[in-house]
Amino acid sequence: MKRSLTNFITFVLTISTFAYGQDTIELSFTAANNGQYIQMDSIYIKNLTQGDAVTMYAGDTTLVLIITGLNDPYKKTTNNFTIFQNTPNPFGNQTSIEIYIPSKEQVTFEVSNILGARVAMLQSDLNRGFHKFIFCGGMEKFYLVTFYNNNGLRKTLKMINSGRFDQNCRLTYSGPAEHLQNQKTANFFTGPDFTPGDELLVVGYSDSVESGFTDSPESSRLYTLQFARNIACPGLDSLFYAGQWYHTIEVLGQCWMKENLNVGIMINGTQTQTKNGIIEKYCYANNENLCMLEGGLYLWDEIMQYANNEGAQGICPPGWHIPTDHEFMVLEGTADSYIAIGSPVWNSIGFRGLDAGKNLKSTSGWQGNGNGTDLYAFAVLPTGYWYANSFSERTVDAGLWTSSQNISLQPYYRGMSTSVNKIARNAYDQPLGTSVRCLKDL
Repeated sequence: MKRSLTNFITFVLTISTFAYGQDTIELSFTAANNGQYIQMDSIYIKNLTQGDAVTMYAGDTTLVLIITGLNDPYKKTTNNFTIFQNTPNPFGNQTSIEIYIPSKEQVTFEVSNILGARVAMLQSDLNRGFHKFIFCGGMEKFYLVTFYNNNGLRKTLKMINSGRFDQNCRLTYSGPAEHLQNQKTANFFTGPDFTPGDELLVVGYSDSVESGFTDSPESSRLYTLQFARNIACPGLDSLFYAGQWYHTIEVLGQCWMKENLNVGIMINGTQTQTKNGIIEKYCYANNENLCMLEGGLYLWDEIMQYANNEGAQGICPPGWHIPTDHEFMVLEGTADSYIAIGSPVWNSIGFRGLDAGKNLKSTSGWQGNGNGTDLYAFAVLPTGYWYANSFSERTVDAGLWTSSQNISLQPYYRGMSTSVNKIARNAYDQPLGTSVRCLKDL
């Protein structure tokens, strides 16, 4: 397994609006496992809107996010030999590293695994300025890259490998870098860039365990990264909504409803759900008992209540929302035993990863012995679909809506199948009725 547990640490993330002297936003991070503090090794923060990222390690407690599009870009220069944190980190197949050399000199680079065994080495004569290197990882989870010059200066940084490819490690020189990367060591207290409304991915690491979430911060607040699983959400065992009780389940950094949503009035499968002020649902084979057991099947417009804003409450109870595409990627990275949270693999269309589907599926009900391990007590059921006024694929397939659309305004959903261990990310351009789970607001 890629996850286990430990004690306590707090990271503080400060977003500062330099241009007009506006108030700062302070985001404080703590970690816990069902009320017990957890010590995090590092915390990775990526601006999903702009693409910039930063990794903070224990001791690097404050970060300034530069508000972009304003008057002062907060430029920074240095006359010291400097190594900037690799980007992306964690990385998949490869990652890039930038350094700054204050004068022409010979520099040696060594990459080792966590046990100290050297896996790659490179020596170069470099001119003054910024330089970029590319590292391709192998099967190790962690790598240490050390840079040193003839004067005995040594600097080391830690890289996290989420891809795990069966290949030889390689470190190559990419050439002079035109500018400083937005991802930097925390000594500069800068980056990633931030504009109000941007969505941030936050991933905490503790002894190879990952806990993550996404959010668009608007004001100062405290985040607690949960390192618990297979328990009810701390402080909220269940909730009563629209005449039915729902349990909750904590999947590390996310609190989910444990059951598919079943709200609204059943209509016949030959009818179409419409914007009429009434929440309407399909029950497989027009059997309302199946809705009680497995939840309703809904068109995307109906679950969104005819809005199109990501993260909308839609037909979820107050304090909950329809999960976004990125929030589902966090769930997938949590559940997969091989591909980590934040890996570019999750951006692909179709079936991806290794076994996230298997680990999220229920342990019974799937046709042809396609049951899952239900490793996170998420218990996805094979509820099938409504399409073109008829029902199909019950006991074979499951779908879960997101509140996100692609560039063609086709809504994303996640699909699981009895014969596949992976989980699919698809968008559909025709009316489709499928299930929905609600995610608790942060």
